[in-house]
Amino acid sequence: MAAAGSQSNQVSKAVLWLKENYTKPLRVENLAEISGMSTSTFHHHFRTLTAMSPLQYQKWMRLHESRRLMLTERLDAAAAAFQVGYESPSQFSREYSRLFGAPPLRDIKNLTQAAVK
Repeated sequence: MAAAGSQSNQVSKAVLWLKENYTKPLRVENLAEISGMSTSTFHHHFRTLTAMSPLQYQKWMRLHESRRLMLTERLDAAAAAFQVGYESPSQFSREYSRLFGAPPLRDIKNLTQAAVK
């Protein structure tokens, strides 16, 4: 999909790093360095490939993983938030609601009920 040495391949190194380290604080400069690009070039190519900024991508990964943890591991919202790298449960709840359309507790309840039907 991404030819060796191409910008897509270079950005894919940063995407892989994000997948393995999404719980850690993010510095775009470090991702650019991993990709062997300047920060502005990296940011441009990352957005072109993912339709998101690196920070949005990290947030998306964290929120999806927290949803999985609440569904499969039966974690409460605060525990899931902390496990995926959020420091503030209220910030987590706001961002979760924005992405999934409902607060964590209601979303998980709705998904669980839908799975039973």
